[in-house]
Amino acid sequence: MSLFQHSVLNKYLKDANQEEMKAAYKRLVLFFHNEYIQQNIRESKEEQFQEGFLRELFVSVLGYTINPDRDFNLTTEFKNERGAKKADGAILQNGAAIGVIELKSTKTKDLESIRLQAFDYKANQQKCVYVITSNFEKVRFYINNAVDFEEFDLFKIKYEEFQLLWLCLAKENLLNGVPLAIKEASILKEENVTKQIYLDYSLFKRELYNDLIENNLGIEIFKGKEEKDIKLQLFKKSQKLLDRFLFIFFGEDRGLLPPNSISQILKQWEQLKELDEYKPLYDRYKKYFNYLNTGWKGKQYEIFAYNGGLFTPDEILDSVVISDVLLQKHTRVLTAYDFETDVDVNILGHIFENSLNEIEEITAQIGAIDSTEGLTPLNKRKKDGIFYTPKYITKYIVENTVGKLCDEKKTELAIKEGEYLKSRKGRPVQKLKELDEKLTTYRNWLLTLTICDPACGSGAFLNQALDFLIHEHHYIDELKAKLLEVPMIFTEVENSILENNIFGVDINEESVEIAKLSLWLRTAQKGRKLTTLSNNVKCGNSLIDDPEVAGEKAFNWQNEFPGVFRKKNKKAWHITTATHNSRTSQRMWNLNIEPGEAVWLDEEKEVLITRAILEIVKEDKLNVLQYNICGDHMHIMLVCEKQELNEIVAKIKGRSSYFLNRWVNPSEQKAAPKYADGTRIPTWTRKFNTSFITSDEKFHNTIEYIKNNRQKHQLPENNELQTLVEKMICTREHAFRNEYNGGFDVVIGNPPYGAKLDKTDEKYLRNYFKVASYQIDTYILFIEKSISLVHNYGKCGLIIPSAFVNSVYDIELRNFLLNKSKIEEIVIAPSSAFQDATVETLILTYCKEKSNHTKSFSVKRWDIKPEIKYDIDFKEILETNSKTFPVYVDPYKYSIVKKVQQVKSKLNDFAEVVWGVKVYQTGKGEPKQEPYYSKEKIFHSKIKHDDLYLPLIGGKSISRYYLSPANQFLKYGKWLAEPRNPSWFKTNEKRIIVREITSNGMIQATIIDEPLVFSNSVDGIRIRKRVDFNIEYLLGILNSKLISFYHLNTSPNSFKSTFPKVLLKDLKEIPIHELLNKYQAFISVNVEGIGEKAEKKEELEHNFIKYLQSQFQIETFSKKLQNWHKLEFGEFIKELNKTIKTSNKLRTNNGVHPIALLSKTDEMEWMEVFETKKAEAQKLKDEINKTDHEIDLMVYKLYELSYEEALIVDTELPGIISRDKYEKAGIEELKK
Repeated sequence: MSLFQHSVLNKYLKDANQEEMKAAYKRLVLFFHNEYIQQNIRESKEEQFQEGFLRELFVSVLGYTINPDRDFNLTTEFKNERGAKKADGAILQNGAAIGVIELKSTKTKDLESIRLQAFDYKANQQKCVYVITSNFEKVRFYINNAVDFEEFDLFKIKYEEFQLLWLCLAKENLLNGVPLAIKEASILKEENVTKQIYLDYSLFKRELYNDLIENNLGIEIFKGKEEKDIKLQLFKKSQKLLDRFLFIFFGEDRGLLPPNSISQILKQWEQLKELDEYKPLYDRYKKYFNYLNTGWKGKQYEIFAYNGGLFTPDEILDSVVISDVLLQKHTRVLTAYDFETDVDVNILGHIFENSLNEIEEITAQIGAIDSTEGLTPLNKRKKDGIFYTPKYITKYIVENTVGKLCDEKKTELAIKEGEYLKSRKGRPVQKLKELDEKLTTYRNWLLTLTICDPACGSGAFLNQALDFLIHEHHYIDELKAKLLEVPMIFTEVENSILENNIFGVDINEESVEIAKLSLWLRTAQKGRKLTTLSNNVKCGNSLIDDPEVAGEKAFNWQNEFPGVFRKKNKKAWHITTATHNSRTSQRMWNLNIEPGEAVWLDEEKEVLITRAILEIVKEDKLNVLQYNICGDHMHIMLVCEKQELNEIVAKIKGRSSYFLNRWVNPSEQKAAPKYADGTRIPTWTRKFNTSFITSDEKFHNTIEYIKNNRQKHQLPENNELQTLVEKMICTREHAFRNEYNGGFDVVIGNPPYGAKLDKTDEKYLRNYFKVASYQIDTYILFIEKSISLVHNYGKCGLIIPSAFVNSVYDIELRNFLLNKSKIEEIVIAPSSAFQDATVETLILTYCKEKSNHTKSFSVKRWDIKPEIKYDIDFKEILETNSKTFPVYVDPYKYSIVKKVQQVKSKLNDFAEVVWGVKVYQTGKGEPKQEPYYSKEKIFHSKIKHDDLYLPLIGGKSISRYYLSPANQFLKYGKWLAEPRNPSWFKTNEKRIIVREITSNGMIQATIIDEPLVFSNSVDGIRIRKRVDFNIEYLLGILNSKLISFYHLNTSPNSFKSTFPKVLLKDLKEIPIHELLNKYQAFISVNVEGIGEKAEKKEELEHNFIKYLQSQFQIETFSKKLQNWHKLEFGEFIKELNKTIKTSNKLRTNNGVHPIALLSKTDEMEWMEVFETKKAEAQKLKDEINKTDHEIDLMVYKLYELSYEEALIVDTELPGIISRDKYEKAGIEELKK
């Protein structure tokens, strides 16, 4: 993608020194255009020409000075600030790298393949702005991001192209920040153009719609229709009309249509008026639309029949009346923009996205969506869960799904760049033919790829996939040209890609039309028909296929995309299989093999096996019409395709054997049977029998035969078995319902999240989707849907909220991903990824392949700088009950988290944990609360009226080891919105209370032992009865640096920029060590000591403030004065006088005598008081810190942290204890 906005770039080029550029260009041509030198470069290895390349381009042409020359600003092999890796080169300013250079030989044909490596170097140079990559023939230039770049072919570059290279890379320009300035000016210009053109476009859209309403409600075509329906139709048609005009504006400036087409139409219309041959202006435009549909050739110009569906006759648009003044005004304004230099496809993309907001708003106002009336566009977008995706994210997802499939295919075909870059001379003809055939095979495969965005919006992902595939076809063209040694001609594949590869669905009809237009504008070429996209990009509800639920938006994927999904050819089969050694095969007879003891399944084992099979039936949605198990054999009547039989039966045998082998008879305490050598005795025979059911009579007889098989073999009825069978079997109608194979190769997108669902939709979705949780969020459903939409081994890439990685409500989704897919990578996106959204997001890439859980998946952190990458082992996830994904831990901290997690006992195992009381919520409580309750705080009081009133504290009252006294009371009872068990509050039992909001990443907790109520900004903890556990010990663990570190690195809620929290679910899961009483005793004593000192310190600080109040009659002091003990004396006096002045203004206004400011004599008297009390406060603080450190050291030892690990948690550690002492110290030494 281009780095710069054309009009901005042209301004800088105009101001550039042309003489310098021409001289530099001559130097470049002299070397890089020399055919002999080009051939030598192509034959050189990377290391051979690296320094030569830097000298010839950067020194000779661009004016740099290379190391070791004096005052050099260019160097080879520049080391990263962190780690041992080195960039091939760097451009320096004041010794720091402002640009990194990554070089490869010409054997690396695709510079895209080295982009990531180059940007890894950039991430490790703090002041780096520019990235340059090259294969000695081509050069790419990036500024800050890896999405946009300029590319130059040094071997073919023309002077016009060289001017841009000079502007970007010449020493005087780059070192003076010219490229960055052009980029920033381009961004500003693009933003301004986007805003202005959108204002003009939006005004046209609104006035056009109003005009259509005013002139067309009563026309013939709408007779008998309701006004609401007419308005909705007219609104949709207004959008289509705008799409037509946009294509013309774009086409007339890009050479697709005769230049100034709109201006010519307006001029001709005005001339006809003057000649008294008036026709409505809209009639003139309709004529032009028809030309674009069917084509037209005149004397002066020709109009090609682009069609594509956009310009086909439209009954409503062909019938409506539109005011001349309106069309003249707005088409003249919009045609004045330069759609070649000022308005590119990217700007139009922004306009399309903004346009969706207004579409939704107006649709709501019309009343088509009653529940959205009165919503602003942004609120409506949030209601539908729609947020738009930045380009760098769409690019990354496409590269890591479609791109990975392409890489895998190229590896499979053994397509190696180097083979195509060699000279043809002396190479066998057959070898050259094979290489050519590989490219043809790869191109044909590319055209079979199917890529879908199931919530495509304005088409951002579809356009990105289109760009990627065009680039890949051009890559083939480039390799083919090198192989055949012919001039390179790019194949026109855009229409083929649109027809074969790109698919999208969106619930919003206007979004679909905009997505189509964006694809057309991206691929339109003069004299080439637009692709009809109606078979590929469709309107519908991606999640619901039932018309009774979704109405006309119900979307059946299989019916809508028959080329992607194949209907199964299902038949009914009678399957029988026997237990091991219960039958003698012909082979055994022939070989005189004596069978061993037959496996016999008693009733208990029959039930166990049937449970295992029932699990498979539900898991794989098998169509079982009848089932029975009879001691030594099993019958199943199954409806499926013939080719599915072997896999299904193998899974049934394997899973049931696994269940049986793990099972231990509770009464006999015996494991499943084994041979003498310890290996398991098989449960089933290797083979199984199948019989195809060919008639209704045989169908009925088979069901009855299986059903009564236990009676036939004189086996007793098994009621538990029968209950399981009833859960397993389905009706004939259900079994023969339409089912499909196939699916897309790739599903990508930014599915909606946070959308509100109506009750009918929600009920349907809960029944249909396995992952539907307590609170349904649509993005979760799209994850499950994506798996059903791709074929086996198909890839998915979505950007979604990060909450699911550890949300207590999303355990089913995590289990689904672990069992039904193979997670490949999770990328934590920066918080700025979506401007309008407040939710944290991540990129999830996965494929439809059951993970064997023996490996790991990759995590990248884009949310921190420098970016980091690490792997997470599946075993770490599977060992936890919650199956949380610990993606928020960097590799340096992950080992510490794992070490803490080795402690298997969790807080919830031996303590009750409760969320505090929610006092107010309309409609809750007994009797139900009214809206004014909260506003007037009717249950709060400053005084204790009676025994129903209990002291109330909130999170602000809690700090580590201290609780500020309660200053209000709460009337406690069932009238509260969410009361808790009163035993939590009406007791002198010791409890721990934890503030929900952390402070500087630290958990804030203390102990209470008096009756009081805590609000829902507080969590409460109490030791369970009959648990021998010291509560002071528990508080010391919770308040330790290690546990806060653990929480900070395992919960995404812990580091939110606003209100970082320790949530109830996270608190319950904190690993608490239950070891040795001597640890408990030591920590408990120290916690009691801290508590006493913290109380004394708070009392001292509070009394000093009270003393100030008594001396100066000032009720409220500034925050600085309240923290007087942190001030120097001079600051204290300054702040005190400032407070006195502020108070005096109020006193004067109220007619009260002012307070005198402190004199020098007063200050001397206050100095002794202040310094004495500050010293007392500091002494207590030092004692608290010392004890705190001692507890922390004990906790590090308790959780078996090494000194290096403890140092990561606690940067103050070297000042507390040496490495040698820490490593040698046991508990007794630490006590000392």
